[in-house]
Amino acid sequence: MSAAELLALRRFGDGEIVTLAKLVIETAFQPIVEAATGSVFGYESLMRGFDRLGFQSPLDLIDRAHDAGQLMALEHMVNSRAIAAFAALPDFRARTLFINLDSRLVSEGSVLVDRLAGHLQRAGIPASSICFEISERFDNDTLPDFALLVRKLRLAGFKLAIDDFGVGHNGLKLLCDHPVDYLKIDRHFISGMEADARKRHLVRHTVNAAHVLGTRVIAEGVETEAEFIACRDAGCDLVQGWFISRPVTDFSALSPVYPQVDRAGGIRRNSRTLDSILIRREIEQVAVLRENESLESVFECFRRDPKRTFFPVLNANDEPRGILHEYHVKELSYHPFGRDLLKNKLYQKGLSHFVTTAPIADLDTPAEQLLDVFTGMGGNECVILTERMRYAGILSASSLLKIINEKRLKTAEDQNPLTGLPGNRSIRDYLQDKALDGDQLRCLCYFDFDNFKPFNDHYGFHKGDTALSLFASLLRREFVGDDAFIGHVGGDDFFAGVSGRPVADVRVILERLLADFSREVRLCYSPEDQLAGEIRGHDRAGQAARFPLMRCSAVVLVVPEGEIISDAGQISSLIATLKADAKGSEAGLVLASTSAHGEPPAAL
Repeated sequence: MSAAELLALRRFGDGEIVTLAKLVIETAFQPIVEAATGSVFGYESLMRGFDRLGFQSPLDLIDRAHDAGQLMALEHMVNSRAIAAFAALPDFRARTLFINLDSRLVSEGSVLVDRLAGHLQRAGIPASSICFEISERFDNDTLPDFALLVRKLRLAGFKLAIDDFGVGHNGLKLLCDHPVDYLKIDRHFISGMEADARKRHLVRHTVNAAHVLGTRVIAEGVETEAEFIACRDAGCDLVQGWFISRPVTDFSALSPVYPQVDRAGGIRRNSRTLDSILIRREIEQVAVLRENESLESVFECFRRDPKRTFFPVLNANDEPRGILHEYHVKELSYHPFGRDLLKNKLYQKGLSHFVTTAPIADLDTPAEQLLDVFTGMGGNECVILTERMRYAGILSASSLLKIINEKRLKTAEDQNPLTGLPGNRSIRDYLQDKALDGDQLRCLCYFDFDNFKPFNDHYGFHKGDTALSLFASLLRREFVGDDAFIGHVGGDDFFAGVSGRPVADVRVILERLLADFSREVRLCYSPEDQLAGEIRGHDRAGQAARFPLMRCSAVVLVVPEGEIISDAGQISSLIATLKADAKGSEAGLVLASTSAHGEPPAAL
């Protein structure tokens, strides 16, 4: 259509907005993918072609339609086209379509929903495959029918998302007052998040709060790999933005998986943590209910399993919707006319009327964080666990406590019997955690004694154990606080990690630690050897040699704030390249900063 033809069409005026829109507006889909895998979870439906009508954005067109009294007609046209396009996708049954719902249509929302439900029924799309996005753009509190519409959508099986969370009127109130399935964090908080500790802090705490409420989190407007990694590490479940894909009108260009997600940040560790292993061992597989089932089938479930007091409830896409507890339906079950009431067509309540929300967490969530989720809202029956956003099982309070206790036992078993410090498993878990946590600067310190073997051979293992215990006590004295971790790798190798402290402060601690050890360990030698400053012994080839008195060398790998190391094994490799420098230096201390571009560590 030429510019002249469009200009002629525009002369029809605001009364013909929908007529004009039908000619030029196209449906575009933007993929929303799982942060852990890059697999497509769903698509947001967007408008394209609004510029051909002279509008700067879709919002300008929508606002003009509202002013002209044609908003309902425009929304219906746009959404019905989106549903038709969605139904034509080969994999639509495994996806979710996100549709924007303008709050100004709340008073007519029931009509809009009923119309769309008809389209869905004809296309064979379950209501749980549609998620309505409610924007914070308008103050929904001023709309008296808003709560009724939200309840109607929920009971019909539709999913709900809060759009533009954090920059609008009342997102927190929406999240608090309504059972929301998804929360879409606005681009404002995502932009440059990898370099802004305040944004990372806010996003991480938003994610934690949402998960306690059984809500999953979508990061909107993710444009760079660095932003994506920061969102993934903050716990966002899903991501959307140009880093994944721009909105497309050619649906053949859509992909089921976006490999740049899996490649982001290099090779990620595949080994499961102790927490993950214990959680998978304790996960409970129980019978589930579907939200479209009849209440009669609910009673049958409770009859078959009389000891079970609740059942998880899933939608048609295997996503958890909450739990149904027996006391929610007990009155109907035991009432003499309860069954007759259910058969009465005037009784409109179904299973979804009795579902209550429950906290949701991924299978790979750390045990302590699961405990926080569980206790975040008192009275929870369980935590619903998911894998790749789909239901995986439940974890009860007793199972969670069992996991915590077993983890503590395993941690105790991992402690070095001589020094009582955490061993290799704990050190590995600490490194995996800190490698992916870019919120603070991290100093990762590796300690290795110089000339320990000749000392141990000359004086015996009892004296060697004394030296090891001495160093462990010095570590405990110097590294105190929640921001510090110390461990015993084995033999004369130790580890310490510190988060958030300035490098200069860490250097002072290490210089004092190494000096104190060198001074105090001298007392383990005989007066003659102390005076000589060396001992006689044999080197590894069995040749007679002289060895200086023992000291400790230290390598400190400084990981700057905002930097992520996807493979924690790289830390050990980087430290190994610096050990010889530390042993060869006069002070026995080398500090080096990591590089985000794969270059050798730079000395500080």
